[in-house]
Amino acid sequence: MSNDGLATAAATAIEQCMALDASESCVIVTDDERRPIGEALYEAARAVTEETTILRYPPGDQHGEEPPAPVAAAMAAADVFLAPTTKSISHTRARGSACEAGARGATLPGITEDVFVTGLDADYDAIAGHCRDVLDQVGDAEEIRVTAPAGTDITFEMAGRSWNTDTGIVHEAGGFSNLPAGEVFVSPTNANGTYVVDGTMRPHGLLGDGETLRFEVEDGYVTDISDDEIRGQVEAAAEEVGRDAYNLAELGIGTNVGVTELVGSVLLDEKAAGTVHIAIGDDAGIGGDTDAPLHLDGIIREPTVTADGEAVELPR
Repeated sequence: MSNDGLATAAATAIEQCMALDASESCVIVTDDERRPIGEALYEAARAVTEETTILRYPPGDQHGEEPPAPVAAAMAAADVFLAPTTKSISHTRARGSACEAGARGATLPGITEDVFVTGLDADYDAIAGHCRDVLDQVGDAEEIRVTAPAGTDITFEMAGRSWNTDTGIVHEAGGFSNLPAGEVFVSPTNANGTYVVDGTMRPHGLLGDGETLRFEVEDGYVTDISDDEIRGQVEAAAEEVGRDAYNLAELGIGTNVGVTELVGSVLLDEKAAGTVHIAIGDDAGIGGDTDAPLHLDGIIREPTVTADGEAVELPR
């Protein structure tokens, strides 16, 4: 990957997505495996403001694991933070507390150099428009149903929970987004049915033709997982937090029309327009009330979504 490509993508993140100002402070949080991306963001931020810091620590063991305390403190003290890390800190208390303190930020969990360059080559104003269109259709619904050709048929209840938009435009204090961006998502209060992942899911990456991962859900908890590796991850988390590890944490709808095919990166693939993703585990960072040391997203191809019985027009 050329340094020019990384530099251009980093400039988009710093200037367009975050709108960093010369009067502001910025902290870049990264780890040993994402150092080139972290350094590219540091250089782009350093070109805007002298109050730029980069912090690096060893990769975590699990997505949703809290970063070290000094990292959390630095995020909360900054005006802007960006976090290209191997393991996601999107749904951590550290990220949530930083935004509550007024910092605006973006996490880039599991980002690779290719995904960074590809995913930041996008019209984020257009992505924001697609997010608004989807939100208008689902925002007031009491019940969302998702079906798909691979076997998904699951119904979610919202019970007053607010939907969130991930537009990539983070210009207001306390704002937050993933980068690359493009989704509308919610932490449901209840869910029942079956979902079948036929796109991308950790630790497998992009699934092959005909390969699927099946999950049974009852009263808001995953009750059966077809895959041994994913089941093992959830069981390990359950040793720490019990049933909360099986929480049905998230329903998300992709809105990034620039992502035209799945590539095996959850960070990018969950944003692909016209897909749905469903997650297990922690939801406290997205409006729920469950703390768990994991957040596992699975992407579903070709979904049909209805909101209170009305078909939702998905971006394509």
